[in-house]
Amino acid sequence: MTTKQNKWWQSAVLYQIYPRSFQDTTGNGVGDLRGIINRLDYLEKLGITAIWLSPVYKSPNDDNGYDISDYEDIMDEFGTMADMDELIAEAKKRDIRIIMDLVVNHTSDEHAWFIEAKKGKDNPYRDFYVWRDPVNGEAPNDLESTFSGSAWEYDETSGQYYLHLFSKKQPDLNWENETVRQKVNDMMNSWLEKGVGGFRMDVIDLIGKIPDEKITGNGPKLHEYLKEMNQATFGNYDVMTVGETWGATPEIAKMYSNPEREELSMVFQFEHVGLDEQPGKQKWDLRPLVMSELKQVLSKWQTSLGDEGWNSLFWNNHDLPRIVSRWGNDQEYRVESAKAFAILLHLMKGTPYIYQGEEIGMTNCPITSIEEVEDIESVNMYNDRLSKGYSKEEIIHSINTKGRDNARTPMQWDSSNQSGFTKGEPWLHVNPNYQEINVEAALEDKESIFYTYQKLIQLRKDNPLVVWGDFELQETAEEVFAYVREFEGERWLVVVNLSNNEQPFTSQEVMKEVLVQNMPVEDSLIDIKLKPWQSFAVKV
Repeated sequence: MTTKQNKWWQSAVLYQIYPRSFQDTTGNGVGDLRGIINRLDYLEKLGITAIWLSPVYKSPNDDNGYDISDYEDIMDEFGTMADMDELIAEAKKRDIRIIMDLVVNHTSDEHAWFIEAKKGKDNPYRDFYVWRDPVNGEAPNDLESTFSGSAWEYDETSGQYYLHLFSKKQPDLNWENETVRQKVNDMMNSWLEKGVGGFRMDVIDLIGKIPDEKITGNGPKLHEYLKEMNQATFGNYDVMTVGETWGATPEIAKMYSNPEREELSMVFQFEHVGLDEQPGKQKWDLRPLVMSELKQVLSKWQTSLGDEGWNSLFWNNHDLPRIVSRWGNDQEYRVESAKAFAILLHLMKGTPYIYQGEEIGMTNCPITSIEEVEDIESVNMYNDRLSKGYSKEEIIHSINTKGRDNARTPMQWDSSNQSGFTKGEPWLHVNPNYQEINVEAALEDKESIFYTYQKLIQLRKDNPLVVWGDFELQETAEEVFAYVREFEGERWLVVVNLSNNEQPFTSQEVMKEVLVQNMPVEDSLIDIKLKPWQSFAVKV
């Protein structure tokens, strides 16, 4: 049994910023670092501990910054390294740390290393990437890119193929090359020296890939590489690391995050995220969410890690649709269902993540034609599925449900033109509902979603029970999710109705105090009728 670590990140609450869509100060329609600096007071008021910053490095933007051409410079649209240094310093004044997004499975094809590597087979940088000879005049094997099509791209000059598990402008680094690992470590240390609070590690489970055997995730040397990285870089600092690990099970998560193994602080696991997809199909193949499955998956992750690992808690990020539109009700019960999902998640064990706009109940932004879509993943899927005979209507429905642009529409600050995001033409359309849903309105309304998030963050800061308490799922009606957290003799009961209908609930627990609620709670917990989306946490 591992002893409790009591690290700062175990009681932290993170806020993810997608810089392109957060706040523009230059009028070019693209968010920037100066915009984030200008909004730090707002984030301080919310109460968050750290900001996870999606990539701000130099990039040609084939995949919105996840294709990096220089890890030690800032994208022109976002500002300068001086702005970055100021952001770190200004955040620190407010006790907020900056977590950098680390993308080291691949680089941009415009990175200096790849430009060199393409010059020929004898170039010293050639082995920084994964090259293979054709097989029978074709790609080396049938590995597919996450963004549709083959994961191999033919290079005319050398007559070889290079590997890209994402866009062909994102060639995969060869992690078997020790020099690659050293260069990555040096780059990480230069950021750590600047005072960043850690790293969110993009698709880190892919760095141990063995393409010839078609192994991409969880390759045999993955954990060896992570241990080496820990020792050479962040293990020497008081920082947090979170790995994006799509295929993780609780057992795999313990391998990453058990403190005795000295790898990462925690992982993002995505098991709950796939519950509204048809098994064995792609994320675009939809099916309704079965509530019992959601309860089972979240409870499993609450109980199975014990103190041998640490979990991340999230509903949203830059790759996922907005939870209030996905599993909530973004029309009739938008405020109630947004608060319900907040209360359900934030009182669990693990480190919670809020994605920009989630705290004011921002919604998906449906489109009617592919011309309105910016996201490369959605565009590629659209073309791929059209060629396979899917109807346009079907594909647009999938994009409106799961497309990544839903999360990337600009942050809604106020009811002025372009929601106060920019004085220019925004890089991506603003959601038309910005006049009702915006920060200014949320701050003025004491009953708004914002203040529920603020309260939940404060409860976590003030109560060790939220950080360390045991979790026990309660027997309830199918659409009701209820659990008890218990720590050193204190017990909290959390009850959430995840439906548009009244639901029965009963408990023999005696209520002592209401901690948080999205509508008034009855005095007794015996045989109550929960209103649609009613949710609360009480001390019992």
